[in-house]
Amino acid sequence: MILTKAQYEEIAQCLVSVPPTRQSLRKLKQRFPSQSQATLLSIFSQEYQKHIKRTHAKHHTSEAIESYYQRYLNGVVKNGAAPVLLDLANEVDYAPSLMARLILERFLQEHEETAPSKSVINSMLRDPSQIPDGVLANQVYQCIVNDCCYGPLVDCIKHAIGHEHEVLLRDLLLEKNLSFLDEDQLRAKGYDKTPDFILQVPVAVEGHIIHWIESKASFGDECSHHAYLHDQFWSYWNRDGISQCCSGWCGTPGLSSSSASASQSAGITGMRKHFLPGILMKCVCK
Repeated sequence: MILTKAQYEEIAQCLVSVPPTRQSLRKLKQRFPSQSQATLLSIFSQEYQKHIKRTHAKHHTSEAIESYYQRYLNGVVKNGAAPVLLDLANEVDYAPSLMARLILERFLQEHEETAPSKSVINSMLRDPSQIPDGVLANQVYQCIVNDCCYGPLVDCIKHAIGHEHEVLLRDLLLEKNLSFLDEDQLRAKGYDKTPDFILQVPVAVEGHIIHWIESKASFGDECSHHAYLHDQFWSYWNRDGISQCCSGWCGTPGLSSSSASASQSAGITGMRKHFLPGILMKCVCK
């Protein structure tokens, strides 16, 4: 199902006043029963990430970090088993995994002779049992498993979903007996930026000749249109020509005038079903 811009904005507006929790997702599904859980989760995650980017700086001032750390220490002294860090993150409207990172970095700065490296921090977040303080390890673990938008657990899920969609697309291409090169084969040939698949024999889809296909297992909102155009699609289009981009969940055909103008320049003509069943594609054409 393809959302109109008005439907998308209604969902996005609803998300402004809800915390990033699984309970909120269930309420969202009840309010918009015609939308799939995957679509709502993808919109939910993207809107929350926009919010975090807007408010990121205020949580990273030295005053804010010290205040959070002291509140954490006071909280675990009273009850070390309580979800102190998780409650703090929800109270100040910050992603639990990012709050865990802040407190972990501050803790290590206090207890280690040298500042912890990014790789050490990432390793401890992926495996909290490496954290030398058992109480903090438990607090970090609670934040990681309860964060549905950020953190190593979410990253693993996103990676798995992206890989699943690429496998699905590959199977569909093979089913249609289309000859193609995948990312690994393209990198072996010296390509730096690569789409998921380049068709060795172009095909016609709804009047357009398609040379390459890019799969995105996320919601195709206006911001992602801009980002993908800048980071990927322009270079693919200039080098390889006409293409299609698969969006795993849905897209908004009613983009704003500025976004529509940029999309038309790159040849994005909107979301359409095509010859591969179950996949939605945006045509990118010269």
